Amino acid sequence: MGGAANAINMSLFAHPPYQTLRDIVPVVLCTTGANVLSAHPAVPAKNLKQLVALAKARPGQLNFASSGIGSSNQMAGELFKMMAGINIVHVPYKGNAPALVDAVAGHVELIFSGVTAPIPHFRSGRLRALAIGSLKRFPAIADVPTFDESGVKGYEAITWFGLMAPAKTPGDIIARWNAEVGKALAAPDLQERFMNDGQVPAGGTPESFEKFVRVEIAKYAKLIKAAGIKPQ
Repeated sequence: MGGAANAINMSLFAHPPYQTLRDIVPVVLCTTGANVLSAHPAVPAKNLKQLVALAKARPGQLNFASSGIGSSNQMAGELFKMMAGINIVHVPYKGNAPALVDAVAGHVELIFSGVTAPIPHFRSGRLRALAIGSLKRFPAIADVPTFDESGVKGYEAITWFGLMAPAKTPGDIIARWNAEVGKALAAPDLQERFMNDGQVPAGGTPESFEKFVRVEIAKYAKLIKAAGIKPQ
């Protein structure tokens, strides 16, 4: 089961032990999600426009947590910095759980994370959801506006999961897996389960998934270079 890391790693590491799309073959895109930006209630910004104004007034003073260096969460933050023209400091954690704990406690001011984990904290008021990284509002938190709606035009920071196979897997097997997973993704009960977990069922052909992955690899290569992140 592949994900955004398979695109990010191609530029994050100087000598990755594999090459996506050379050593593995996309079978079917299973689900897509999005990164959501949240703030601790002590941050004096009620929405994204206010946050951008605050960050420009206090360059380098605000910080954001992520699940780690090179994660899709960090990439979402770097993209926000670049597109909004702001300077906020990245604070990497070893996983989303400790990052979320510190965000709720107010040890960090902002956090980029997946949708599902922070929802209880949105409801309790311990975190304030500012914007969702999808181009359309996300079903699980439909009241949260997109970055695009909030003034950062064209911003998109999604997450995704897709089935992949070794490069030399026969085409008929790829086609069979694609068809069977596609049927499963169309099942109403599975779709409901995914939506409740903050994921949108996808599907499609192996070819469309391969095109999607190529776009992701190119996007992250550009972003990592622009952000000045040196390959490890």
